[in-house]
Amino acid sequence: METLVTEIAPDVYRLSTYVEDADLLFNQYLVDAEEPLLFHCGLRALFPLVSEALNRVVPLERLRWITFGHVEADECGSLNSWVTAAPRARVAHGRMGCLVSVNDMSDRPPMPLEDGQVLDLGGKRVRRIETPHVPHGWDAGLMYEETTGTLLCGDLFTAVGNAPPLTEREIVGPALAAEDVFGATCLTADTAPVMHRLAGLEPTTLGLMHGPAYTGACGAALRDLASAYAERFARSVERGTARPGP
Repeated sequence: METLVTEIAPDVYRLSTYVEDADLLFNQYLVDAEEPLLFHCGLRALFPLVSEALNRVVPLERLRWITFGHVEADECGSLNSWVTAAPRARVAHGRMGCLVSVNDMSDRPPMPLEDGQVLDLGGKRVRRIETPHVPHGWDAGLMYEETTGTLLCGDLFTAVGNAPPLTEREIVGPALAAEDVFGATCLTADTAPVMHRLAGLEPTTLGLMHGPAYTGACGAALRDLASAYAERFARSVERGTARPGP
């Protein structure tokens, strides 16, 4: 295996490892600024590969922020490895996730982030957007880099297989095909409205965790996936198996 580094927007880097046994891409994102930020820590087993890749862009000791979307092994399994390697970095996560999990998990006390809170990195600004249960996880949230219009969207649009680093090809179909396999998305009455709010940002780039970075019509893709999920939720209501919402 190898971890490939691609600049998907000015000073925003995708660190991507294809794991053949799982037939999945595992991506982390580095926002390079005066205070560099890592979004997603990755699996513990991938830490040597991913940290070496990050070190090719910025020295590990310069890393100042470690963040992730929600508590799951591929998002924060290697958290404490990063904490050890980057002595000046602060761990940051949503307030709920800190209370429920990260206060106990992290060897370095985390900074709880509020919905809409912005971290000024010096040349880049990342905003925490709370998305409970979207696509899954009580503590789920995303990061939006305001200066480049890059939405680091975690498990949204998850697709199986390897892929090029950047694409303008349609990503909704592959996401729905993966959903048929994994059933990983929490389909509730709030799922589509949350995604429509994300679409309202009109991002220029989507940083997927499991798939290529997308540079096509990002707002339209979010709305189309939201509509597809709304249809699936409606069918579950008809069957009597729906969740009303958080």
